[in-house]
Amino acid sequence: MTHVATSPARSFVRDLVALTKPRIISLLLVTTIAPMFVAGTPSWSLVLVVFTGGYLMAGGANAVNMYLDRDIDDRMARTRLRPIPSGRLAAREVLVFGILLATTATYLLAHFANVLSAALALAGFYFYVFVYTRWLKRRTPQNIVIGGAAGAFPPLVGWAAVTGRVDLLALYLFLIIFYWTPPHFWALALLKQRDYDRAGVPMAPLVWGERETINQMLAYTAILVPLTLLPVAFGALGLLYLGAAAILDAALIAGVMKVARRGQWMPAAWSLYKFSLLYLALLFAAMVADRLLAR
Repeated sequence: MTHVATSPARSFVRDLVALTKPRIISLLLVTTIAPMFVAGTPSWSLVLVVFTGGYLMAGGANAVNMYLDRDIDDRMARTRLRPIPSGRLAAREVLVFGILLATTATYLLAHFANVLSAALALAGFYFYVFVYTRWLKRRTPQNIVIGGAAGAFPPLVGWAAVTGRVDLLALYLFLIIFYWTPPHFWALALLKQRDYDRAGVPMAPLVWGERETINQMLAYTAILVPLTLLPVAFGALGLLYLGAAAILDAALIAGVMKVARRGQWMPAAWSLYKFSLLYLALLFAAMVADRLLAR
């Protein structure tokens, strides 16, 4: 009897968690928390506040994204089982949940960190919801390029929470994620072309073709690699980070080059997509290790 009574509640909670896309948020939190230790020596209470606020803000943005994309989610195989298209949650419930999470995150960050970190987190929310999801996603193959800026806000939030300002190094971290996003996401887009075609989303491979998309991946990687090394050039990070970045950059370049080779690029694209997630996490971890070693 107890199992039967609690099962619907457990399912409801699982659906609410699914709305926040926790696997995606885990990387965003790495790029939020790591800059805090690069910027200074934050207290663990501040880290907890930023971690919680960051999760709630990103989770709220993801929930509102699912509300706005509910029509196309029903057409795509990889999103058809999400809570709204599957009928497990009503669209209005999801919208209210997303707004509630973002509101709570704004209060937490503004009250327990500072107003700047809250404003930056909220800016990332609005950029993802309105600029990317509502405006760019269904209109242009540049959607992930411009809209990718939303995913680059977390380092600014973490940095501002510790310092109360945004410094040059924080802007470099923003740019690293901005230029990392296209080769990362287009690797997935190459593999999911049928889904995007059914949904009517003009992702780069559908509009430009596979070869031009891969060429663009190479171009963005060529910009990304020097950006990752520039903080060392002006003394913000040291040799430990330089060594780690050089190894990671070499592996990333090799992965993109494998996709660029004519022939069976699909396995290489999937490998690149998975590695690019690890690449960004390890790059930010190397920044923290470098700073801790220097103290």
